[in-house]
Amino acid sequence: MKHEVAGSPMGGLRWTRKSVGKIARELRNHRICVSANTVAKLLKQMEFSLKVNRKWLESATKVTPEQRDGQFQYIGTVREEFAAEGNPAISVDAKKKELVGNFKNNGRCWERAPRKVNDHDFRSQADGRAVPYGVYDVRANTGYVSIGTSHDTAAFSVDAIESWWLREGKKRYPDARKLLILADCGGSNGPRLRAWKWRLQRQLCNRMGLLVTVCHYPPGTSKYNPIEHRLFSEISKNWAAQPLTSFERVAKFIRTTRTATGLKVRAYLNGKHYPTGEAISDAQMANLELTKHENYPQWNYTLEPQ
Repeated sequence: MKHEVAGSPMGGLRWTRKSVGKIARELRNHRICVSANTVAKLLKQMEFSLKVNRKWLESATKVTPEQRDGQFQYIGTVREEFAAEGNPAISVDAKKKELVGNFKNNGRCWERAPRKVNDHDFRSQADGRAVPYGVYDVRANTGYVSIGTSHDTAAFSVDAIESWWLREGKKRYPDARKLLILADCGGSNGPRLRAWKWRLQRQLCNRMGLLVTVCHYPPGTSKYNPIEHRLFSEISKNWAAQPLTSFERVAKFIRTTRTATGLKVRAYLNGKHYPTGEAISDAQMANLELTKHENYPQWNYTLEPQ
């Protein structure tokens, strides 16, 4: 075991790169006849055990734990203020893109026989790619998913939010003039994306007359965004092991997602083409009615109607 053990000499953590079967064969070469089960027992006596990788080390980001915790506390404060005023708060994000066709979908379900799907997930064999962008109403516990067929861009994400407001938000909150958006720090709704802010100003503030406050979760903490564990995870469980053979089937599984806490979800197909690489000039950005918050201005800002 001498050359097959690695680890930290200071911390005492050690592991072996050989399986018990390989160790038993190596010992037999030295005329020590033992079984693989005996090797396993001996390893346990030597305080060895099977280990898996543990996600523990933080990514190399410029965000300190104090900044991260402070932003979480600030988001909680803003959410309480909006709830006390009766204004809506939504959590937004894009779900993982899905190939549409007879492809394997992770998970298991009760069947008499396993479904037969393509042996490879080639995009050339797909009928398209579904791009679900979700809007989760935190107060009402309802989900709204716009299923795109093109690209996940700022225009697509803001169109999805505007569509939610016209179809649901405006009716549910008729007296609301403020909207809180909780978003991640990346993707089509990142805080540094010009097109995201410009389209929020144009479509939600100017066109809908809303004062929009956006709070972003710090990098590396997107799993704490409410939409991830209250909507997207439930959708994934609902279509587990079911091939997404058509866009209508994708929409059907999303619409039929339910939970014991009363979650209801609506889904709509958006066949509009969204080109990438939208450029917003300095002059356009200068016209924004944008105010950065004193607390963590890189993640929190408010846009007012012009």
